Amino acid sequence: MRRKDREITAVTEIEDIIKGCKICHVAMIDKDMPYVIPLSFGYELKEGSLTLYFHSAKEGRKIDILSQNNRICFEMCTEGETVYVKDSPCSSGCSYASVHGFGEAFFVEDMAEKCKALSLLMERQAEVFIEFTEKQAESVCIFKIVCKEFTGKKK
Repeated sequence: MRRKDREITAVTEIEDIIKGCKICHVAMIDKDMPYVIPLSFGYELKEGSLTLYFHSAKEGRKIDILSQNNRICFEMCTEGETVYVKDSPCSSGCSYASVHGFGEAFFVEDMAEKCKALSLLMERQAEVFIEFTEKQAESVCIFKIVCKEFTGKKK
């Protein structure tokens, strides 16, 4: 990271940023072209490893891409106020906090983990804990991104 003065490495601060985000942008490579999509997510942060969970239809472009190449990059951010500096417009900007990183996507087949992932997603998105049944979990594809390389940035 070029701007080390804005880098966040403390896991507790990174988790605070994640808690403020509802959408995660996941970038992947479709043959030789980048492809990025916004997704709802759930997460676990344990022992320095971040696991992001996503749900999806069982077929589609992202499923096809991840089946061929599971390496990804992700980014999520919160936006703050725009700061306008009249005397120095190039110093203007927007305050933000972000988390980004790299990892690999894996399709979750274990039914208990699929149910847990759906519960984490619902808790993250609706702020309510729901235990999902195997029948509910069977109807969707769940994939996770395991990230050991991630950082935060704040302005």
